[in-house]
Amino acid sequence: MADQRILTPRASAELLLLGLIWGGVFLSVRLTLDAVPLVTAVLHRTFWAMLVLWGVVLWLRLPLPGLATWGAFLVMGLLNNVIPFGLIAWGQLHIESGLTSILNATTAVFGVIVAALVFADERLTPRRMLGVGLGFAGVVTAIGPGALAGFDLRSAAQLAVLGGTLSYALAGAWARRTLSHLPAPVAAAGMLTASTLMLAPAALLIDGAPDLALPLRTWGAIAYSSVIATAGAYLLYYRVLAMAGSGNLMLVTLLIPPVAIVLGALVLGEALHPSAYAGFALLALGLVILNRRPARPIDPVPAAR
Repeated sequence: MADQRILTPRASAELLLLGLIWGGVFLSVRLTLDAVPLVTAVLHRTFWAMLVLWGVVLWLRLPLPGLATWGAFLVMGLLNNVIPFGLIAWGQLHIESGLTSILNATTAVFGVIVAALVFADERLTPRRMLGVGLGFAGVVTAIGPGALAGFDLRSAAQLAVLGGTLSYALAGAWARRTLSHLPAPVAAAGMLTASTLMLAPAALLIDGAPDLALPLRTWGAIAYSSVIATAGAYLLYYRVLAMAGSGNLMLVTLLIPPVAIVLGALVLGEALHPSAYAGFALLALGLVILNRRPARPIDPVPAAR
């Protein structure tokens, strides 16, 4: 049965806040990468968010996960943090943060395809196929015909971002199948712990010991991406879900790119090609069509932006 809850003024305000928070994460990640190597930057994001969420778990006195759950956490951490955070951050080194946010919105499109392949109750109906088709048409338009004619570093960066969104979609299916029995803060904390355990040795091997003598702007960007846009956004996500329902919550996907585009223009001086805006319009139309469907069980951990 479809979720019939309506957006109250409070739910609308918190939904807008969530869109603003996740829209700002692309700028914060790009600013972090100006002073921090790639793998270490991703480690910063998972480590500090992990500490915050375990604090929430202890404060709420939630039951701790059993040892049998940690295998699921490792897979979830790989699919929802290590792979997408790394691929998308690398992509941002070579393409605009605004374009990254537009491509990131394809998470919902890939999510529909993955769910149809994995879950019996998620058939790919004609309406969903239309939404998926418009979504992919938007991606092709946003990338531009030049990327289809020749392959270069910019093309690789765009494919890396899309690879990250596919990983988010796989993570959503994995979370629904293996972690739905856990309280949301526990699932998120466990996932981020597993991510940190994987990233810490990789960062030491690839980047060396982390340099903590960073500019204040860099620490601010790290704090934003980890504490606010990861740990805090997870908690806000579930507040809005409880108030507005899953269908209304999906509107946040449409709020993120405009925020990221404006911030990229104001702070980084980015200017996107008109094809990027046309692509986002097609993608947004596809997402609206996809979101007009009955609510299904929500993944216990949202894809972090």
